[in-house]
Amino acid sequence: MKQALSAVVLAAFVSTAATAQTPTGLPGPLRPDQEAFRGLYKELVETNTALSNGSCTDAAAKMGARLKAAGFGDEAITYFATPEHPKDGGLVAVLPGSNKALKPMLLLAHIDVVEAKREDWTRDPFTLIEENGYFYGRGTLDDKAQAAIWTDTFVRFKQSGYRPKRTIKLALTCGEETSGAFNGAEYLSKDKRDLIDAAFALNEGGGGRTDGKGKLLVQTIQIGEKSYQDFTLTATNPGGHSSAPPPDNAIYALAAALLKIGAYEFPLQFNDVTKAFFKKSGALRGDAVGTAMVALADNPGDTIAEATANTDKAIHSMLRTTCVATLVDAGHALNALPQRATANVNCRMFPGRTAAETKAALAAAIGDPKIAIEERVKDKPIAIQPPLDPKILGPVEKLAAKYFPGVPVIPTMSTGATDGVYLEAVGIPVYGVPSVWADPDGNGTHGLNERVEAKALYTARDYLYDLVKALAG
Repeated sequence: MKQALSAVVLAAFVSTAATAQTPTGLPGPLRPDQEAFRGLYKELVETNTALSNGSCTDAAAKMGARLKAAGFGDEAITYFATPEHPKDGGLVAVLPGSNKALKPMLLLAHIDVVEAKREDWTRDPFTLIEENGYFYGRGTLDDKAQAAIWTDTFVRFKQSGYRPKRTIKLALTCGEETSGAFNGAEYLSKDKRDLIDAAFALNEGGGGRTDGKGKLLVQTIQIGEKSYQDFTLTATNPGGHSSAPPPDNAIYALAAALLKIGAYEFPLQFNDVTKAFFKKSGALRGDAVGTAMVALADNPGDTIAEATANTDKAIHSMLRTTCVATLVDAGHALNALPQRATANVNCRMFPGRTAAETKAALAAAIGDPKIAIEERVKDKPIAIQPPLDPKILGPVEKLAAKYFPGVPVIPTMSTGATDGVYLEAVGIPVYGVPSVWADPDGNGTHGLNERVEAKALYTARDYLYDLVKALAG
């Protein structure tokens, strides 16, 4: 679920386009190892893993077969699924390290995708199509690019006989794209912790952004994210005949509550990552919002700077918890007073904020005890901010200078959500590493005609292969 980063990062780096570097093209035909990777990527993209009619279990089996063909034994691969969700399975693979004193590292990627209807797409969403320098298909960017790269990295390591100092684990999971569905990362964290236990994990969430004209503006490393929670608001009423309406009306009560939520502003917050992001990206931005970002990072009490920063909706969201109405449902007949009116309010909670705190803030803003507020999914973990660890950031930045010369690497907190929140809840810090780059329009992620630039995919593959080696010793 990468798209939430694009608006923030693009806005921060539009002014750098004149000096940023053009992404490196591929010299000549594909190497044999790139051809093999393309086949793996094609197989994964063309395996439908949408919740309604696909199977992550099938996709995991295909990736497992490729690992076995590369030389991994049965003992190195664990498939998992539950009887209640037989199509939502995944796998964990292990490449043992030579130094048992070093805690393992984990490569995490989700293999489920957002729904895609063939009649809405220009091309078949579950056929990998290469056209005008782009790969098209559902999941080509989110998140089968990362899943294919991690699987291919394991294949290359095994085929080359590479043995890392640090044990490397690979987890391909399902359920990231659907809140409330069976989630493989959550299941592994709660029920199979030993299988994925690690010093840290590398995940989606980072990545590059272009100006849409071939210039790579920035690479980001995601360090932390907001937590996702939906709240159901309900107003009830005895109802009655619509020919004699009283002023007490469930729809009116709900509407008044939603207007108060719309007007409510959660308090400003910073952490180490967002402060670093505001200082570094604000200084590069070159406009009034950029100046305000730097000033606000230095002095969070600067209300004038805050007002300016808030004019950018993405920057505004990085500064606080946000809640917004997304669905409403009311009434039971055209000629009857409503007996019930409900709304969904979607909240993205700043790291460290709990659902209970957020629910209390919504109730206080509404000021009407007759409006019931309930969490849609109970017991979701709070977001925990990983550290700005130089042992991670150092290799990330050093290799980025090689593969993305002249392009800044910025630490950022996602205002969206990934499966990292489940691992962080059990003490495994998660880093969304720099990876493929995308264009300002988001490349159709979660929408129609999803695509990724071929050069971005192959370059990210080589970068991440080297990064895993560097971090694993």
